[in-house]
Amino acid sequence: MRIRTAIFAVYVVASALGLAAVTGLVLRDVRLRYVESMRRTLGDTAAYMAVFASPADPAEAWTNKLAAMPKQTDLLRVFACDREGRVLFDSAGRDEGQVYRWNMFGGGPWASENYSQPNVAVVEGELRVVARVMSGEQHVGWVGLGRPLAAVEEGVRAARWRLVLYIGTIAAGMVVLGWWIATRLTHSLEKLTVYVRGVKDGRKSAPPKSRAREIAELGAAFEELRDTLEGRQHVERYTQALAHEVKAPLAAIRGAAELMDETMPAEQRTKFLANIRNESARIQRIIERLLELSSLEARKQLQQTVKLTGSRVATEATDIVRPSAIAKSVSLTVSLEDEVEFLGDAVLMREALVNLLQNATEFAPVGGSVLLTVRRESQQVCFQVEDDGPGVPDYALSRVFERFYSLPRPGTDKKSTGLGLALVREIAHLHAGEIRLENRSTGGARATFRIALV
Repeated sequence: MRIRTAIFAVYVVASALGLAAVTGLVLRDVRLRYVESMRRTLGDTAAYMAVFASPADPAEAWTNKLAAMPKQTDLLRVFACDREGRVLFDSAGRDEGQVYRWNMFGGGPWASENYSQPNVAVVEGELRVVARVMSGEQHVGWVGLGRPLAAVEEGVRAARWRLVLYIGTIAAGMVVLGWWIATRLTHSLEKLTVYVRGVKDGRKSAPPKSRAREIAELGAAFEELRDTLEGRQHVERYTQALAHEVKAPLAAIRGAAELMDETMPAEQRTKFLANIRNESARIQRIIERLLELSSLEARKQLQQTVKLTGSRVATEATDIVRPSAIAKSVSLTVSLEDEVEFLGDAVLMREALVNLLQNATEFAPVGGSVLLTVRRESQQVCFQVEDDGPGVPDYALSRVFERFYSLPRPGTDKKSTGLGLALVREIAHLHAGEIRLENRSTGGARATFRIALV
């Protein structure tokens, strides 16, 4: 599971549990609020009617005042009781003669969450509120109001549905916000992963910038680790490589020099002198290529870029390689499918193409052909070099970009320094590109060199 998904899942589950608990409490409280509002209204009305019905004489039939009032039993039931709770008057005409017990239920959670009044009760789904009827200082009875709780159910349902809609909208917004937060949190980690993989592949890249302090510090730590490891490996790698590659030419030079100390025909002396010159030149090429490769690997980015065109770079590179191609009777052709402009280092770009064209020329058979194609691919410029030689052995395809790895040239069995393709790869990385080498289905090899347009 990806960390983004894990963070989002935990956020959603925690938010869902919290919203469910809050929703349950709020939905339950809706009914209590409605009932409490009804109780307060009935209480105020009952107190008013108790004052309205209060007799001047305790013996007066005070219930007659209530009987004279208009009856609206579908909305409100009015009743009156004596001091013992016996019903003397009922506007609905159903409970006259019955005895109401006070305190019947005492309210509590049946009528109100916050009140437990002795004059409030819920009986058979009806909320009843009573008030004392006084005659002077004497308690003569009770006047009460009753209303079915079902009267508020429609309002309760509507209020609950509105709350569910609002909470659902908030929940949807929280889900979107949660995904955005999870994405933002992991985006820097993903960029850091790309950076680490680029370091592993040898690409030049800078650690990602992030406003998150921990991510920025982690990127800086990776950069310091890379510099430290590269410094140590750089010295060790190049020391071993130089010792290994120079050992054979030095042995050849030493052997030739020892033989030249002896008396020998002039023809053989000339041959050994030529051998010394060739091996010395080989050592010089190795050292120069090593210094160049070391300089490229030490760069973090291109130092100077100019606007280039694909046709210009291709023409300059082919002009350099053409003499050796003519000497081998190899035709060198440029196919310009698109005229592409891009920013790059002119010297490095020319050197990369020269290396690819020289390799193709050396592996092409006598009378063969080498084709350089230039075209645009999305946001990249692609240089493709194809030859009709023997191709690259399968075992060597994964190693051709290693330093000092070289294959014998057809017909001569000579090897190059093995640094050309390593240089090309470094140049590609500096231009935010890549280099690939593969075999063609029709025979020969194909090198594809891509760099970013900007």
